[in-house]
Amino acid sequence: MSECAAPVAPPIVSPDDEELVRGFLAGDEACLAAVYRRWSALVHTLAWRSLGDVKEAEDVTQQVFLGVWCGRRGYRPERGPLVGWIVGIARHRIADALAARTRRCRLVAAVDAWPVLADPADDRFEGALDRVVVRAEFAKLASAQQRVLRLAFYEDLSQSQIAERTGWPLGTVKSHARRGLYRLRRELEVAFDAEAV
Repeated sequence: MSECAAPVAPPIVSPDDEELVRGFLAGDEACLAAVYRRWSALVHTLAWRSLGDVKEAEDVTQQVFLGVWCGRRGYRPERGPLVGWIVGIARHRIADALAARTRRCRLVAAVDAWPVLADPADDRFEGALDRVVVRAEFAKLASAQQRVLRLAFYEDLSQSQIAERTGWPLGTVKSHARRGLYRLRRELEVAFDAEAV
C-alpha cells in the first residue's frame, strides 16, 4: 500500500455498534445518550439544511430523538443500520415541519384575505363576537373531530403525528379532520350569513 492512499473511514457498524443497538433496544438510557451524541449532529444538519432555520432544526432534532426512543421497538437491525433508521425518522419529521409551515402560511394568508367585518374602532367587539360564534359551532362537532382539530391547530401537529398521539389509524384522523372542517365551515357560513342580514 502506498503512503499516498487515503485513510480508510471507520465502518459504520462495528461490534461496539451492535452492543449499543442491543442496549438501546433493551431501553438502556445510557445507550440512548450515546446514540444521541453520535448522530444528533447529523440529524440537526439535515433539518437545518432542509428548513433553513436553526430553531426549527433544534425542535425537529428533539422530536426525532424522542420518536427514536419511544418507537425503538419498531427498529429492526436486520433491515439496516440504526443510523439509517434514525435518518428515515428525521426525514419524516422534516417533512412534517415543512407541512406545518405551509399550513401556517396558508392560514395567515386566509386570515389576511378576509374582508374587514367592522370599523377598526369596533374591532375588539366584532372579534369577540366572532370568537364566541366559532366556539359555539366548534362545540357542536363530534368529540373526535374536536380533538383532531385541536391537535392540528393548537398544537400544530401533522395528521401522522395526531395518529401517533391518539393511536387512531391515519385514515381515521384524516376523515375526522375533513368532516370537522367541512361541518365547521358550513355552520360558520350559515352563522355569518345570518349575522350579515
